[in-house]
Amino acid sequence: MSKARLDGLYLLLLGSALFVLLGTAVELSHAASYGMEDFKAVFFGARCALQQTDPYLKTEFLRIYQAAGERFPTDPIVARSVSQAIPICINLPTTLFLIAPFTLLPLTFAEALWGFLTTASLIFAGFLVWTLVADTEAVLAGALIGLLIAGSELLLLVGNTAGVVVSLCVIAVCCFVRQRLVLAGVLCLAVSLAIKPQDACLVWLCLLLAGGIYRKYALQSFLAAAALALAAILWVAHVSPHWASELSANLALTSARGGLNDPGPSSLGGHGLGMVVSLQALFSIIRDDPRFYNLISWAICGLLLLAWAVKALRSHSTPRMSWYALASIAALSMLPVYHRSYDARLLLLTVPACMTLWREKNRTGWCALLLTTAAILFTGDLFWAVFFAITDSLHFFSNASPWMTALLQVFPAPLILLLASLFYLWIYLRESPDTPAVKA
Repeated sequence: MSKARLDGLYLLLLGSALFVLLGTAVELSHAASYGMEDFKAVFFGARCALQQTDPYLKTEFLRIYQAAGERFPTDPIVARSVSQAIPICINLPTTLFLIAPFTLLPLTFAEALWGFLTTASLIFAGFLVWTLVADTEAVLAGALIGLLIAGSELLLLVGNTAGVVVSLCVIAVCCFVRQRLVLAGVLCLAVSLAIKPQDACLVWLCLLLAGGIYRKYALQSFLAAAALALAAILWVAHVSPHWASELSANLALTSARGGLNDPGPSSLGGHGLGMVVSLQALFSIIRDDPRFYNLISWAICGLLLLAWAVKALRSHSTPRMSWYALASIAALSMLPVYHRSYDARLLLLTVPACMTLWREKNRTGWCALLLTTAAILFTGDLFWAVFFAITDSLHFFSNASPWMTALLQVFPAPLILLLASLFYLWIYLRESPDTPAVKA
């Protein structure tokens, strides 16, 4: 192995070590009060279904939760957040179905196993992406991927399924690109689609529109995901015949003004660490009305997605074009509907496109590097943890105007994701399969 590859691998491993050490330390320090609350929500939802209890009814869910000896923390602020995060099931039947085997274990062991799967899958996904570009840009790619992994501590604290879902999606893409372990890639993408389709669906669409062998893999993944969904729905419908309407009501409750998943300024959990990064968070500062910020967010993302889809349908797929398409869609996936910062680990798929442009050694390459780095930084937990620690010690936000608070706390993540998506979409639209290089 060359020195450059070793250095790049060391940087990737350094970021991974920071992720494991800091994430584990934070999770252990909060375990007694509110650790792994997102995983607990899925865990006890699946246990409800296994015990022939409707997981989408709050009273039934809470009965199973408290019967296991779980209690809400005494701190009123933490308790309010956790009381909304846990006893309202907002997960699809497929998520409960796939997590059901974990409920056969004691909760402590199940949490430890889930934390291990999250850690291993994310690091492995980052390593696979690094191997795709390590022959030419090992050091810089290792630094970017290490930075992204190092900023993912919240995944270990809350145990959200995004860590595994995004990692499986990225692993699937790498399998397809390398034409190795394709069946494993198909299964990874199917599980990703089944658990959190909002994270993986546009990547799946990218593969579908690419045509050729990628379309075949996309269709196979869809059929596998559909089979999982059918089995899960038949299982859940037995104990919750009205699960669809109950799930819809639970989603509406948590997304209502002041709720845990409200993107607006009065949100209980939409800002701070694990912030909402969709465009709704940005436009809600202008006008806190779902009819306004949803409409404008969907309109912008719809136009970008339409331009991207037309280009994908009209273009002959090449490795370079595919990376540009994936880079644009990875950033765009976060913007039209509810996503949090940990979902943005999908930015791993921007690294190959960034390195492709960087090799041109021109202004376009510098723009790609700066935008990709900023997107990784502003959606990373490590940056915001340091930022909030400094501003809290200075009592900055208590003395700042609402607009200044929004500018520094709410705008950066969705804005940089939008800029990254626009940039890579521009590169994708101006490129043709016959273009030898991108020129500034």
